[in-house]
Amino acid sequence: MKVGLFVPCYVNQFYPGAAIATLQLLEKLGINIAFPPNQTCCGQPMANSGFEHLTQGCNDLIIKDFADYDYIVCPSGSCVLHIKEHIKSEKEPVKAASVSHKIYELVEFLTDILKVENLNAHFPYKVGVHQSCHGQRGLKLSQMSELVEPDFSKPMQLLNMVQELEIIPLNRKDECCGFGGTFCVVEEAISVKMGKDRVADHLSHGAEYITGADISCLMHMEGILRRQGSKTKVVHIAEILNAERV
Repeated sequence: MKVGLFVPCYVNQFYPGAAIATLQLLEKLGINIAFPPNQTCCGQPMANSGFEHLTQGCNDLIIKDFADYDYIVCPSGSCVLHIKEHIKSEKEPVKAASVSHKIYELVEFLTDILKVENLNAHFPYKVGVHQSCHGQRGLKLSQMSELVEPDFSKPMQLLNMVQELEIIPLNRKDECCGFGGTFCVVEEAISVKMGKDRVADHLSHGAEYITGADISCLMHMEGILRRQGSKTKVVHIAEILNAERV
């Protein structure tokens, strides 16, 4: 199995620990993983702002970097969903389609492809789990509460394998945090209010950490936590799944 690691630009710039944890975790699981050094943005910010016609350069680079891998793994649900649904190429349509079908967010790769059943991880804290909208409603990482169907959560499935981790309950487990990419820029006040409500739910139940599969949502909530002077921290799910006993 030949796997390529795609690290989104904002993860590379602001949260490299999430990328490092992803790499280390996959290596622990015996995966032969490579990191194409020329990769950059997936193009999602431009597309979300109405400029998808300017993202072909991003598409071309992703195809060039990753078309030859069996799987592509990325620690960001929103970037994965964007590539799945929007990558295209008039020159290389077959390769573009191939990339869209073999890119996976880390959690779904672990549960659906590797079918991980146990992890040697240790994280002795109270943790609140944020179900990001792109991951939940786009990638189907967990069940939406508005649907009357059997409940499931791939992030929870993995977190339940972590020793001494206590998952706290939430009043609204799949409420949006308000980040929404460029939404937090064009609708700042609404975004902040939604983020405060989301953070308050976690804090009211004693969360020491808030985790999730999309660091952009966690970044949004981290900003609110810092401004409130809270001791609660955010951590990408890869860092928990990769955590070892000290």
